[in-house]
Amino acid sequence: MPSIENSKPRVDTGTCSTFVSETVNGSHRFTVQGYSLAKGMGIGKYMTSDTFTVGGYDWAIYFYPDGKNQEDNSMYVSVFIALASDGTDVRALFELSMLDQSGNGNNKVHSHFQRALESGPYTLKYRGSMWGYKRFFRRNLLEASDYLKDDCLVMYCKVGVVRNHLECPKLRSISVPPSDMGQGFKDLLESEVGCDVVFQVGNEMFKAHKLILAARSPVFRAQFFGLIGNPNVDKVVVKDIDPFIFKQIQKTWEVRITRRNAVQSPGLCPSTVMKSEAFKHLEESCPSLLSELLATVASMDENSNSLLSRKRSSSSLLGLDLAPDGTEAESANPNGRRMRRRL
Repeated sequence: MPSIENSKPRVDTGTCSTFVSETVNGSHRFTVQGYSLAKGMGIGKYMTSDTFTVGGYDWAIYFYPDGKNQEDNSMYVSVFIALASDGTDVRALFELSMLDQSGNGNNKVHSHFQRALESGPYTLKYRGSMWGYKRFFRRNLLEASDYLKDDCLVMYCKVGVVRNHLECPKLRSISVPPSDMGQGFKDLLESEVGCDVVFQVGNEMFKAHKLILAARSPVFRAQFFGLIGNPNVDKVVVKDIDPFIFKQIQKTWEVRITRRNAVQSPGLCPSTVMKSEAFKHLEESCPSLLSELLATVASMDENSNSLLSRKRSSSSLLGLDLAPDGTEAESANPNGRRMRRRL
């Protein structure tokens, strides 16, 4: 019998992309006034239009009244479009037209656009490269036609520069807000919601969460869930430590967990704790706990000096040390702490 997992339809994870070739089009109208005066200027001599820009390149129209080459002098006028700016292997489509000035729209058109599929775009290798016709129009027919009016000729040029690009599905960027998990744990502790263990320090009670304590401290992990622990314990009596010290440690960890507080207040400085009378008792009676607490404070000092430094992890008495790397303090030892537990 096939398993449920194997019977699930497979999700198509195929990708797609599209290579697009298109043209950027532009045009220019070029008028030659005084055609009769330009006639006879010489073979290879030309009249040029102003430059115009299409597809990021400059272009110009060249008109040769007496033909571009010797063999075409007596019979034809020549018209060309030239690349007038720096470029290499510029591919484009062209159209050169002589406009009918009678208004009948019978223009003489030589178009590359209509036969693009047949021959493809023309490639201009470098600046000054040309495309056009040496035998654009027979001279005697031109001079007797409606294309010449009031000794003027009007030419029209259209250029389509080929552009290529690859289209891929757009990846949508999702803005991820900075983590406020530390503030959430702090709020959870202050609200006392879900607290399942109480620490009695002197005459004061401090509520906490066993799972958070176990996650942040190998000592509490062993005490609550290890081989020597009891997961049903709901009260722990801490001896040989002053409630004031315990409270200061708690506040110090809250400063570290709340990333917004970059500067310690004087009341939370380690010197305040070390000057108290109970510090000496803690040093003598429970050195492993003291070592762990000092490591936590030292790492907190390092982080306040450089927000970009990697945060060190140490075990936390209240489960409030939430350094992102999740490493454990070297001084943590389940058997080294002299903590009495009252059921």
